[in-house]
Amino acid sequence: MKDQKLDWLETGQFINLTTFRKNGQAVSTPVWFVWHDDRLYVYTQEQSGKAKRIRANGRALIAPSDVRGNPLGDFIPARGKVLRDEEKIKQVNRLFDQKYGIQRKLIGLMAAFRRSRSPLNSCFLEFVLSLEKETAG
Repeated sequence: MKDQKLDWLETGQFINLTTFRKNGQAVSTPVWFVWHDDRLYVYTQEQSGKAKRIRANGRALIAPSDVRGNPLGDFIPARGKVLRDEEKIKQVNRLFDQKYGIQRKLIGLMAAFRRSRSPLNSCFLEFVLSLEKETAG
C-alpha cells in the first residue's frame, strides 16, 4: 500500500489527526503515532474528544505534521476505531515505547500523577488509511 510519498509513516514523529463532530466540523490535533502492519495507531484517553468522535463515526484525515499540527504533506482519509484486542494493545504499547522512549516515559509519569487526582483510562485508536487524497475541513 505504501509508496515513497508515504515514507513519513515509518519515519515521522507527529501527525495532524483530523476527526469530525456530529455536525461535520473538523477538529485537528497533533499526536504521536506508530505505523505497524498497514495500520496507524494513536494513543489517547478513552474520554478524549478524538476518541468520542471516532466512536461516533470513525471518519478521520491524517497528514504528516510538525509538533504544532501544521501539515507537512497531503491529508489521507482514514477510518478509525478504538482498539480492543488485548494482545494487539500490548504490541502497540511496546511499539510506542520503542519509538518515543524516554519522552513517552516522562509523559506517562505526568499522566499518572494527574490520574491520581482524576482517574482516566487510556486507549489506542487504530486507523486504516485510504489511498485517496482529501483536504481537511
